[in-house]
Amino acid sequence: MDPADRDAGPPIAGVRYAGPVEFAAEVGRQEAMLRDGRPAVRVGQLRERVVSFGVGVPLEAPYLRRARSLGLPTVPRGTGGTGVLHLEGDVIWALVLPRTDPRVGRDYVRAYGRLGRGITAGLARLGVEARWAPAPALSDDYCPLSARGQVLVRGARILGAAAQHATDRALLHHGSVSWTVDRAEVDRLFDLPPGGPSARLGGVAELGVPGGAADLADALARALSEELER
Repeated sequence: MDPADRDAGPPIAGVRYAGPVEFAAEVGRQEAMLRDGRPAVRVGQLRERVVSFGVGVPLEAPYLRRARSLGLPTVPRGTGGTGVLHLEGDVIWALVLPRTDPRVGRDYVRAYGRLGRGITAGLARLGVEARWAPAPALSDDYCPLSARGQVLVRGARILGAAAQHATDRALLHHGSVSWTVDRAEVDRLFDLPPGGPSARLGGVAELGVPGGAADLADALARALSEELER
């Protein structure tokens, strides 16, 4: 058994629900899933505050220097996009499908709604009607506010984002859903005006859903599992 799975509770069919995880270790496991290339889902709930950044971001990007000066871990992703501040309790998830799987298709770079259906389905079970929509183009550096890809929205609020890494054998489509949001910290790290673009960010906890962060992780894990098995 993976040590990160020891306290995960009862297994969910078709999915690795890792329970509390650290971001760097989880990224490594997701990349291992991609190399394996078989259909797989993995869900974890963060137990730390961390800044992740995409494959094209230089190590000396200003927001990474600011994060390091504050003692925040900075973790590279093998996927695209720029920086994201993740908080304790946030859910990180990953879906891997072979390139031959019809759910991938030739349009996978635009298929966030199809590939992220398990996330919207899981939120719907908690009474949160969300959808995948084009990113708002409000910040070059903060990925959920950038112009790249799509983000998870509920009304005007952005609850999460996703990114991809494709090989000739498989596709990794992964992302995060915010349980809470620290807009002031986002402003400091990414040099945004207070009360500006970060006002668009939101967390599921603000929506008055029943239960806590673990219930969010469980709902998303079960919905992703069901989507994988279709």
